[in-house]
Amino acid sequence: MKIKFVGASGGDVTGSKHIISVNGKKILLDCGMFQGKRAEAEDKNKNFLFDPKEIDVMILSHAHIDHSGSIPYLVKQGFSGPIYCTHATRDLCNYMLLDSAFIQENEIKWLKKNKKIKANEEVEPYYSSDDAEMALALFHGVGYEKSFIVSDGVVASFYDAGHILGSSLVHLLIYDKETKKRHSLCFTGDLGRRGLALLRDPQPIPPADYLITETTYGNRLHANITTVEEDLAVVVNQVIAQKGSLIIPSFALERAQEIIYYLNLLISKKLIPSIPVFIDSPLAGNVTEVFRSHPECFDKETFKNFLSGGKSPFDGAEIHYTRSVDESKEINEKEGPMIIISASGMCEHGRILHHLKNNISDPKNIVLIVGYQAENTLGRKLVMGDKVVSIFGDSYDVKASIYIMDAFSAHADRSDLLEYISRIEGLKKIFLVHGESTQRESFRVALSQNGFKDIYLPSLGEEIDL
Repeated sequence: MKIKFVGASGGDVTGSKHIISVNGKKILLDCGMFQGKRAEAEDKNKNFLFDPKEIDVMILSHAHIDHSGSIPYLVKQGFSGPIYCTHATRDLCNYMLLDSAFIQENEIKWLKKNKKIKANEEVEPYYSSDDAEMALALFHGVGYEKSFIVSDGVVASFYDAGHILGSSLVHLLIYDKETKKRHSLCFTGDLGRRGLALLRDPQPIPPADYLITETTYGNRLHANITTVEEDLAVVVNQVIAQKGSLIIPSFALERAQEIIYYLNLLISKKLIPSIPVFIDSPLAGNVTEVFRSHPECFDKETFKNFLSGGKSPFDGAEIHYTRSVDESKEINEKEGPMIIISASGMCEHGRILHHLKNNISDPKNIVLIVGYQAENTLGRKLVMGDKVVSIFGDSYDVKASIYIMDAFSAHADRSDLLEYISRIEGLKKIFLVHGESTQRESFRVALSQNGFKDIYLPSLGEEIDL
């Protein structure tokens, strides 16, 4: 049995991909898109460190693009096996992957229109909408805690990771016919936090010999989730007093729904007045429909605060889901105060760029960062305090206030990771992936200080015999 680390290792935080080879079969865990500098992303997304035609089966932990976004390209390059995931993940990918193809196709059009591509240079999207449709036909939904056969000698089960709707910890029971040994392995995908809005807390898993775990926040502690209502109310009331716009770059999946949940909760508790809220992301609207279809993933607080009284956590008199481009443009013609929630969450593409362009140089406005910002993204530059930023190739002075709320993060922080891993019985070896080099190394030290001995930081492309 071997594990090959072919993405989100060696210091990368996106592009999750890991291959387990056993009994003559190759099982791919996740197939995410790398996000970062254009040239590096182009290289890593178009050049797999393996032959897609040699992959027999794939298991997907959740629907975020850095875990699922390269699946259509995998299929385009020759993969034709089954893709196993939870029911909610399958439903979300129906929108996420088609949206990813749409974004790529439009980005190429924009680059050509604005002559960012040389006349003789051939540039194509990684995959088309047709490729995404072909990939989606390979998806198989499986319920939580339901064992299923992956390949000869390998049985898998999904457990709720509490990260986003449908996210799972993947638990594998493996019989290696060559060595006559039995192994158990857990892949965290992205581990969630306890006490998040909407979703259940991460579920315990059965014993595991080996653990592949993310370390996105391996060296950080988030703000206390219990203060999120109060903190968000302060920001909203400030922008109301300033008669400005609160711009929230948000992932269309999960983060947008969480923010809407909290805004509705604050209004119902009269901690903020009713204020127009525009969810300017067609994808966020579609994803919200998937949320409505999977109440089995919600936690007790969601039922208590909303569903038990026949109310929706995602709707209200002042909640507006915009679809068309014209509706989006009309938002910028309105007077504040208002709240605009738009994608992408790292401010790299999509409608959020138009809202930042129109609002970032006005001091009465606020930009609220509520999620992880990868290196070299516009979102990271705002977090780091850049006074001038480039949007659509033009420079803009940053005069709006930039606030950061880590409490919204759906990723486990160092304490969450340590607490969860300490409850896994039988661990022999831990592999740290999906984290910047400083985060991985710091978390390795933290694990060592907590009694774990065999901790390994794999490099990109490295293969390990177990």
